[in-house]
Amino acid sequence: MSSAEIFNRFVRAIYDHDVSAITALMTADHLFVNSLGQPVRGAAAMQAGWKGYFAMCPDYWLRTDTVLAQEEIVLATGEAGGIINGVAWSTPAAWKATIRDGAISEWRVFADNKPVYDILAKSSSTS
Repeated sequence: MSSAEIFNRFVRAIYDHDVSAITALMTADHLFVNSLGQPVRGAAAMQAGWKGYFAMCPDYWLRTDTVLAQEEIVLATGEAGGIINGVAWSTPAAWKATIRDGAISEWRVFADNKPVYDILAKSSSTS
């Protein structure tokens, strides 16, 4: 399977909120780096992370418009969004995946998460 195919399967698993499929497509030492540059290491930690994210944003979606693959690196641009606490959000986004041994060894997100932070701040100030 090509790097682009592995990437697309990972994106589809995220879109489907299929945490088992997401985890199955990660290396054991998987590295996730969020848009603030904060790393999380390990497929087990990310399994819990994805479950938590989908609980906070149960209809999270992402759309890739452009996918470029060269050997083990895949870069994509598109948009991500969802609804948090009844408020819809979306933002342009980009992703970088590193593929190793048929799985995602690194997943980096590049996005402006201000819409999410604003929703969460407003929710915490009203509770």
